[in-house]
Amino acid sequence: MTTVRLEAFSDAVIAIIITIMVLELKVPHGTHIKDLAPLLPVFLSYIVSFLYVGIYWNNHHHLLKTCKEVTGSILWANLHLLFWLSLLPFAAGWLGENHYASAPTALYACVLLMAGAAYYFLQQAIMRAQGGRSILKRAIGKDWKAKLSLLLYVVALFATLCAPGIAQALLVVGGLLWLVPDRRIEKGLATVHPQ
Repeated sequence: MTTVRLEAFSDAVIAIIITIMVLELKVPHGTHIKDLAPLLPVFLSYIVSFLYVGIYWNNHHHLLKTCKEVTGSILWANLHLLFWLSLLPFAAGWLGENHYASAPTALYACVLLMAGAAYYFLQQAIMRAQGGRSILKRAIGKDWKAKLSLLLYVVALFATLCAPGIAQALLVVGGLLWLVPDRRIEKGLATVHPQ
């Protein structure tokens, strides 16, 4: 199978995830700007979560550009990633509704950690399918970026026990690492398919 169906399905699931997140933003029962104040934590949680979903969507697109065909293990690894991303609206909603308390922050960190691990497993499945001449393996090398972000999520998870604010800052930093699409893959593809 080619990557077209996999990418179309993933795009649809990600679009639904974003839609679910925005539906969590409830309209206030008032006509003044001050009526929006109680929604600020929910809105900030939405913004961070929207950026995370966007980051995964963008990098997923680049990742699949390295594939010519999809194996069963790639399909399952992709579903694993989509499963964890699908939990992001729930985790973000709980986090925002409870003003960034410790337990909701821990759940949010756990979901991001598992989504990051699932993305890493998807990369590994693609590299195994590509064999020794893997375009992806050459492009990402030792993949310090993925390992650093996973480490940040683990540290954030433990930081929720005593300092939820620090944990939240670490989660934002983890996202900022990936805000710019993975140029390593673009460069790797350019060496294989020069224009």
